[in-house]
Amino acid sequence: MTSSTDTVLNPGVDPVDPVVVLAALTSMVQDTEATIIRLQAVREAQLAVAQRFAEHLAAEAGPAGRGDAVELASRSVAAELAGVLHMSDRVVQARMARAAELVNRYPVTMQAFTEARISPAHVRQIQDTGARLDDTARGAFEQVAVAASVGETPHRVKRVIERIAERLAPRSLTERHREAQEQRRVWREDLGDGQKMLGLIHAAAIVDGIYDRLTQQARTVHVANTRAGKDDAGRDIDADALGDPADDRAIDQLRADLCADTLLTGAPSGHDTADGLLSAIQARVEITVPVLTMMETGTGSPAFGIRVEQPGELAGGQPIDTHTARILAGDAVAWERVLTHPVTGAILAVDRYRPNTDLRRLLHARDSRCRFPTCGLPPTAHDLDHTIDAAHGGPTEEGNLGGLCRRHHVLKHQTAWKVKQRGAGVLEWTSPTGATYIDRPPAPVTFTTDEPNPDPPPAREPAPF
Repeated sequence: MTSSTDTVLNPGVDPVDPVVVLAALTSMVQDTEATIIRLQAVREAQLAVAQRFAEHLAAEAGPAGRGDAVELASRSVAAELAGVLHMSDRVVQARMARAAELVNRYPVTMQAFTEARISPAHVRQIQDTGARLDDTARGAFEQVAVAASVGETPHRVKRVIERIAERLAPRSLTERHREAQEQRRVWREDLGDGQKMLGLIHAAAIVDGIYDRLTQQARTVHVANTRAGKDDAGRDIDADALGDPADDRAIDQLRADLCADTLLTGAPSGHDTADGLLSAIQARVEITVPVLTMMETGTGSPAFGIRVEQPGELAGGQPIDTHTARILAGDAVAWERVLTHPVTGAILAVDRYRPNTDLRRLLHARDSRCRFPTCGLPPTAHDLDHTIDAAHGGPTEEGNLGGLCRRHHVLKHQTAWKVKQRGAGVLEWTSPTGATYIDRPPAPVTFTTDEPNPDPPPAREPAPF
């Protein structure tokens, strides 16, 4: 997303004009935020200096081979800083170590942070994602990750950063997932007031499937309850029918109760009908899988520093291991092929392009998040919006449609925000103050090249013997 705020205040304009006030307020908030970010960068630099000072004290105070010298010195310095920061010295010590890593291993990120081009949330994201890379890959990763983060929200750029790191990672997501699955578990935690929390760590596709099935069941019960309330006219209610006009539970409450039913009895017995209507509902998991991942070609080791075999992605952008992606794709009764540009990765078309169903499918693939600047809600929450209203002659075609969440769909129609299509799915938004924001459709999980026809590696010369 890029923006332009070249609003010029006309001296002849009424100073209490709402547009003028909003433009001035926006400018002040922007300047204040930039100042805060620069000060946060200065604080990180100071904490890094504190860590380096602790290492210097350790080198002077004891023999070089003493393993705990730096640790003790760091504790001492952290305890001193904790007194003025009003924090635990353990927290301060951890922040010192993290700041030192940022300054020493992520110089490009630190520079962008100091210039207020990226926020602390971007910095944390880049630092956390780059932790699995070696020193050689980290430099290439950092350059691209910082460039992608400038002008975007941390939430929206997260999937891009994850993809970059995955291509450069020395170990594939499948290998790491296999190890992480060893830590799957269920736990409980006291919450007070007679409540407890039940937690589950498992594969992303499984957790998404569990949540989707519970959501489908909860919505089915909620719709049945609503209909029962409308249809009830003093008639006896069928005890075996789904729906109770007196049931006013929200979706979250229904989801929790259905989960408890299923875990305790093996089925949503407290809600289901005699015909097993709810039990028959199956989970839906939507994934995107690159064709090279579907073709199991070997270990997936990086070639020329880039991993060609990419993980699949759940709707919303979370990567999943290639083994799970292949299983889900192989068991699917139907799936769609999405054609992308070999250079930019932009969506070009989907198979069986027809009006209505296939148009929705294409837009669902292209607009994998809400297309309003800064919003990252997944496609399940989208409305298909006509950029030029159909009532005003706007055609129902790709170049006049975009996926918007309900919040921003209403904002477009009920406020002074405006949007134009610039081609290839690019949207130009104009705020009430005249600022413009360019939103480009997120590239799908795909392998792209910088050149349309990259040169092949040079042929090996025969050995001179």
